[in-house]
Amino acid sequence: MRTTARNLYSNSGLLLLAGLFLLFNMLNNMIFSSVRIDLTENNLYTVSDGSKQIIESIDEPLSLYFFFSDQASEDLTSLRTYAKRVEELLEEYALHSNGKITLTVVDPEPFSEAEDQAAEYGLQSVPINNRGDELYFGLAATNALDQVETIGFFQPDKEEFLEYEISKLVYNLTNPIKPVIGLMTTLKMRGDIDRTTYQAIPSWMITDQIEQLFDVQNVEPTVSVIPESVSLLMVVHPKELDEGALKAIDQFVLGGGKLLLFVDPLAEIDRPQPNPAMPAQQASMSSDLNQLTEAWGLKLREGVILGDASTALTVGSPTGGAVRHLAIQAMASANFAQDDVITASLESVNVATAGILEPLTDHTTTIEPVLESSENAMPLPATQLQYLTDPAQLQQGFVPTGEKYLVGVRIAGPASTAFPQQSGADAEGKWITASDNISVLVFADVDMLTDRLWVSVQNFFGQRIASPFANNGDLVTNALDNLAGSSALISIRSRGRFTRPFDVVDRLRREAESRNLAQADELQIRLSETERKLTDLQQSRSETGVLTLSTEQEQALLEFQEEKLKVRKELREVRHQLDKDIEALGSWLKFINIALVPILLTLGLLIVQYFSLRTRKRNEWSRDR
Repeated sequence: MRTTARNLYSNSGLLLLAGLFLLFNMLNNMIFSSVRIDLTENNLYTVSDGSKQIIESIDEPLSLYFFFSDQASEDLTSLRTYAKRVEELLEEYALHSNGKITLTVVDPEPFSEAEDQAAEYGLQSVPINNRGDELYFGLAATNALDQVETIGFFQPDKEEFLEYEISKLVYNLTNPIKPVIGLMTTLKMRGDIDRTTYQAIPSWMITDQIEQLFDVQNVEPTVSVIPESVSLLMVVHPKELDEGALKAIDQFVLGGGKLLLFVDPLAEIDRPQPNPAMPAQQASMSSDLNQLTEAWGLKLREGVILGDASTALTVGSPTGGAVRHLAIQAMASANFAQDDVITASLESVNVATAGILEPLTDHTTTIEPVLESSENAMPLPATQLQYLTDPAQLQQGFVPTGEKYLVGVRIAGPASTAFPQQSGADAEGKWITASDNISVLVFADVDMLTDRLWVSVQNFFGQRIASPFANNGDLVTNALDNLAGSSALISIRSRGRFTRPFDVVDRLRREAESRNLAQADELQIRLSETERKLTDLQQSRSETGVLTLSTEQEQALLEFQEEKLKVRKELREVRHQLDKDIEALGSWLKFINIALVPILLTLGLLIVQYFSLRTRKRNEWSRDR
């Protein structure tokens, strides 16, 4: 009887626990459904403040349609996981909108009305197998005016830009009138026609990115007045501007216009093609706007390139190896102004043959750093870079000065005209001589805008798909957003460190290179000298027509061949030594993860068990007494 009662109580307890569990889940879904806890380091699952600001600015309701082919993606596990991530983020947008955003999840099955709707919105389907099955994975959004914005296909390799893409879509629907950006440049940033092949040259990806956010208008370098419709002027690589254009920029800035300026002492993108009528060395590759910037308290050092050993990128050498190029740098967070909204959240910006910006002693403006070098840097002659054949040559005689050099700055505050004695007038017939506050951003590199330094572009079913590997594009759009007065999107583009660089490994590699570089160079010289002697000996036999060599020549040939093999072996040993510390680090980490941590946990459990047994025996002994 007692056993039956105990079983009854036990069964009733289990039923009670099950009921309480279900009740708890129901209450949790009803009361705490809007509660979110994001424990990731960079808050990857939390809508940023910039997105919240955009959502709060919505005046009229928006409808979001998330198209994902659920049935067609049954075997694509990783893609389904990413699709769930996208859906959850869209739900966060709808949750924060207080009913202003309506989210609808659509499965566009083949030959269904949903598939027709996806095609009508212009979403892109991707074939996934030989049977002809197609996958939709995109977003369409409409506002009260039936304006449509779409994300054709969510690319998993661009997950770090997911929130930005969605927020940009919402922003474009709530702000249909785009700011007007005036683009002044002689470079073919917006595409061109190849005069030799008559093929279209695509526009720079940075230009395409800007045109998605702004209304971009060309401003000819020969203008005398900046058009009134332009609220922000972007000047790239100004060269040999006439006085009328200089005055136009001067008056635009003093009149309250915002300026984003890119200058360069050696713009590689402007390298002229060989022309017998005009030797390449006579063509200038340098920007020239110091006449204006000096009036604002800043100048670009002429004929000088920045070299930085701490941020130098590794490139291929003419000999087939790898070498660090001191004039091509990958600037990281340590090189950014962390208190400036346009760079505070960036991860990396690549520059090439960048210049050095130098503040003047007597100026009324405030000049704040945006990008700067490390202390392991020094100026290099621009001529050395212009005719450089081997990047390793830059390391010869490189002695860091211990000084940080400016590559990007923000200029603000009172300024005067650069033409105090000149006559001129704006559209209203007035000449502005001074301003209480100007707003200018200057960067001493033009090549940073080119595709090769920040983005990989691929043709994907007739569309150009960009996969950024650096934040150069984010830097430019952040700067334009900031100058145009819109800062909501800035904190979204690169909110945290999504990549995980091996900082310790990079440091070990640099230390190993510095230890073994001299020995490797010496061995390379010996190898080149031995190969030269072998070539001379073989050429002398060919020139004399002698088929056989003398005993001394044969001995010399054998010695040269043995020396060559010996030097090559020593050179391989030196290069293997470069990875020795890194391999040791990897072995140590494997030992820690595979053996040491389990051993420590086991010892800890044994110690706890030992003291637990001692405590139990002590208590039993006390009770027996």
